[in-house]
Amino acid sequence: MSIETLTETRCFGGRMGFYRHASVANHCDMQFAVFVPPQAESGPVPVLTFLSGLTCTEENFMVKSGAQRYAAELGLMLVSPDTSPRGDGVPDDPDGDYDFGLAAGFYLNATEEPWSRHYHMYDYLLDEFWPAVFDHFPADRRRHGLTGHSMGGHGALTIGLRNPELFGSLSAFAPISTTVHSPWGQKALGHYLGADTSTWLPHDAAEVARNVANPGHWSRILVDQGSDDPFLEEQLKPELLVAAAEESGLPLEMRYHEGYDHGYYFISTFIEDHLRHHHETLTG
Repeated sequence: MSIETLTETRCFGGRMGFYRHASVANHCDMQFAVFVPPQAESGPVPVLTFLSGLTCTEENFMVKSGAQRYAAELGLMLVSPDTSPRGDGVPDDPDGDYDFGLAAGFYLNATEEPWSRHYHMYDYLLDEFWPAVFDHFPADRRRHGLTGHSMGGHGALTIGLRNPELFGSLSAFAPISTTVHSPWGQKALGHYLGADTSTWLPHDAAEVARNVANPGHWSRILVDQGSDDPFLEEQLKPELLVAAAEESGLPLEMRYHEGYDHGYYFISTFIEDHLRHHHETLTG
């Protein structure tokens, strides 16, 4: 796969870069960001992928989280893909809303028209994006962690729990814990997958956690949630994820933080905890 370098610059002794490549799965060009820590000069380093939330691109996490300082200290590569296909001919929300279409791919493979040609974020990540990262950057594919925020937290949990052979560590910030019972999820999955809600279950974090086949694969799954998050009760419903994990025996730690909301001030406050969690799990 050919990767075009858009920009690269020094950052905390490492390299911060933004890139573009053609995607077969999404029938469009896709962009992504990679922070390579200084330790990569001596060989492959462990990798943490961050999946972003609604309205975001590959830039938000890298620009707003402050994660590079800690990643450089720990020797952890940071990777962030875009949140949806984009470009001419890629359909958007017909009403122009923020919670569906562009920047709202929900990390699944759409089966309904007109979304089914382009919105294949699940296949894109597993079959194109991660193989390209491991082929083109000094990344250790045997030490790969996954995290994300909101819609990306949903993506991290569903993809990680369904593909444990690919990931050694897992966490999330304020994830959409259920798509079946969330207005965001109901709208998006209804359009992408159709009215049969049984097809939604592999993309519902609580349902995947409840039915996970090998909970013992994970030593600890860290989830942080702001108690002043305006989406907490209507959209996120973390209590359903906690109950599902208790039912299956999944070692999930849900931490609530008084006074924090849904945004990047919340993420930047606790990003060091997540990077250290992934580093310890991947290298311990």
